[in-house]
Amino acid sequence: MPDFLDEIAGCVPGLRRYAHALTHDRDVADDLVQDCLERAIRKKGLWRPQGPLRPWLTRVLLNIYRNNLRDRRRRPVAVPIEDVAGELSVPAAQGGRLALAEMARAIDQLSPEQREALLLVVVEGMSYSEAADVLGIPLGTLMSRLGRARAALSRLTEGDEPKLRVIK
Repeated sequence: MPDFLDEIAGCVPGLRRYAHALTHDRDVADDLVQDCLERAIRKKGLWRPQGPLRPWLTRVLLNIYRNNLRDRRRRPVAVPIEDVAGELSVPAAQGGRLALAEMARAIDQLSPEQREALLLVVVEGMSYSEAADVLGIPLGTLMSRLGRARAALSRLTEGDEPKLRVIK
């Protein structure tokens, strides 16, 4: 058991990074990681030690995230305007920060499937096969989602090139 816990401990920074990329909220991300680790320790018997632990933990985290999203959609949360009044004004941003914020907004506009695939490969640095295993999809499907995600990001951040028609 100590080896298992040591291996889990080594995966925590990556899990926190991925959870924060999904939720955009440090506290919610930490709760998500904690739920993931608790479930992983409870369900240790389901892990097959033939492969690395990280993809299995990431899949557990992603499943918990998706379940939480479904639950939240069923019961919407009302937030008083006073709680978000300070967030309504936007401070001036520098060029690099503005581009980063624009990219983050563009990533948020992707479909959940495309966003999950992109974050696993680009942010977490997983191989295509590891990411496909985490998402439970074939490798070709992952590659299609990544291609569509990258094309959508290009359109969203750079705008569409004007399409010219030939008029005779």
